[in-house]
Amino acid sequence: MEAIGDLIGGLGIALQPENFLLLALGVVVGLIIGILPGLGGTSGVAILLPITVFIAASNKTGAVELLAGLYWGALFGGVVTSILFNIPGEPWSVALLFDGFPLAKKRGRPGLALTSAFVSSLLGAVIAAIFFTFFALPLADYALNFGPPELFAVYLMAFATLVGLESSAPLKSVMMIGAGLLLAAVGFDTLTGAPRLNFGQLSLLSGIGFVPVTIGLFGIGEILAAAEEQGTKLEQVAARLGLGDLFEALGALRQRIWMVVGNALIGFWIGVLPGTGATPASFLSYGIARQYSKNKKDFGTGEISGIMAPQASANAAGVGALLPMVTLGVPGSPTAAVIMAGLFQWGLTPGPLLFTEQHDFVWGLIGGIYVGHILAFLICVLAAPFLAMIMRVPYAVITPFIIMISIIGSYSLNTSMTDVFVTIIFGVIGYWLRKMKYPLAPLVVAIVLGDSTEKALRQSFIASGGSPAIFFFHQNGSFNPLSTILMLIAIGLFLLPVFNAVRGRRIRVPVETPEAPVDVND
Repeated sequence: MEAIGDLIGGLGIALQPENFLLLALGVVVGLIIGILPGLGGTSGVAILLPITVFIAASNKTGAVELLAGLYWGALFGGVVTSILFNIPGEPWSVALLFDGFPLAKKRGRPGLALTSAFVSSLLGAVIAAIFFTFFALPLADYALNFGPPELFAVYLMAFATLVGLESSAPLKSVMMIGAGLLLAAVGFDTLTGAPRLNFGQLSLLSGIGFVPVTIGLFGIGEILAAAEEQGTKLEQVAARLGLGDLFEALGALRQRIWMVVGNALIGFWIGVLPGTGATPASFLSYGIARQYSKNKKDFGTGEISGIMAPQASANAAGVGALLPMVTLGVPGSPTAAVIMAGLFQWGLTPGPLLFTEQHDFVWGLIGGIYVGHILAFLICVLAAPFLAMIMRVPYAVITPFIIMISIIGSYSLNTSMTDVFVTIIFGVIGYWLRKMKYPLAPLVVAIVLGDSTEKALRQSFIASGGSPAIFFFHQNGSFNPLSTILMLIAIGLFLLPVFNAVRGRRIRVPVETPEAPVDVND
């Protein structure tokens, strides 16, 4: 099969010395960032993004391997913090707290808890990578037939997913999407070239750079909030991984193989949904594993299924999030959105043409998925106790270091102090948004997709003479099933919170019961 031959070539590209070293560096940095509470893969990718601009000048594949390796490392790194410290190093590792820490502390099996998470992470990622290998090219070929109406429907569904499925506060998500679209509109009009929303400032004619905004939101904003939250003494469980733990974890995996495989598939397809990512996948898989387990009462006390299910799903979702980014130009998660911004910075255009115009780049990335996850697994198994020591570094040391790196990185992009000011301003905004419980994912996705969404919308209206019927019918009047289905799904997702709110009110209405007769003689 053609895909197998391309995969073998991609593995060879990923294993080239320079690419492999960058991939390994990304994995190690990702493990460290994943262990540190409050940072996460998105923050790490945003902070390192300026460095990749210089790497991509001579080696674009190496640049994406560095960022992707960081993503994979962060997925594994969050395991250590959750299980040993009972603190989620990543949002998607929150589900590990339910059974990971109890198994490590109450049952005294930290090595088994860690190895169970690591082996299920690897298996989930490999399953997702296999699906990525065989589905990416057909999807990209099909996407070549997309016109502006179909593309706009895809972008709209990405925003609708953030509102209808991802968010517990849909109105806040809508507000963040609107803010992101406004920020993306600053600068020159995408079609006419006329300046807009720059308030007479020449420095804003080129727009508000996505990278400085992202570095501020995730690099400075997240670390400030994390430094405030992590001021208390941490409770730690010491861990030493042995071969016995690994073999016992493999035995537990063999007993739960179909449960893990099923949740990996669920995680992969959740990751493919635009704008979702690993966090909802991990929680959904934990709930499914508990619902269909024969040992429901053991969940919350150190049940291995409660560790394997969410972690396999989270890693599969992380892989799946890159599929729509590569094939459609729509990021499947906030981290994928930042990586996608990197592709733009390097002069690449994510989407179906990427497979034909940058064949080695795409398959090098796919090969790196396999290599990076195996590398992260080996490092975690061999060095988990040393990785846990990172948590002993006080936040008084970590915070100024990360802020300094963030500012240097934003300045190095264009040697512009405007970018530095943007980074600092959005660092403060990001801190405030986190304190006010506003989701950052809709803002990030909207900034990345803003120009493309506007362009597709306006091209559609230009072609139809201003008629919205273009999203349901072709110009010749024939029915457009693809665009119609995507638009209806998007509309349904936007209305889903309203439906849930109405349904919730009906359920919460108290049933009036007749009062007992009152005895007037009492």
